[in-house]
Amino acid sequence: MSGRVVHFEVPFDDGDRARSFYKEIFGWQLQTMPEMGGYTLVTSGPSGDQGPSEAGFINGGILSRDQAATPGPVIVVDVDSIDASLEKIRGQGGSTVVGKTPVGDMGFAAYFKDPEGNVIGLWETATQG
Repeated sequence: MSGRVVHFEVPFDDGDRARSFYKEIFGWQLQTMPEMGGYTLVTSGPSGDQGPSEAGFINGGILSRDQAATPGPVIVVDVDSIDASLEKIRGQGGSTVVGKTPVGDMGFAAYFKDPEGNVIGLWETATQG
């Protein structure tokens, strides 16, 4: 459903240190994705093939700060259409930081800056079929 926070991203300077920290502190399960430039998928609770299998949590990722859209953590919001959302965001005083980008065959991501200067991510699930 559109408008829900569905993902988070935390940038790092030292990947091994960050992975160790979050695994030890929160018990997160981590899976490094070399084909995605070292992006690390984070599972923060019970999950299945379609993501979280229990209400109340989301999964995310950690990535190198030089690959991140912003130097700080980002929340990612599900939308029906990134293109339509970015147009609406611009109309309300926001701006595009990173335009619509494919993420494998799963969907698309983009990042925008709100009028307060915060960077927020957008996620559009790929249409199956």
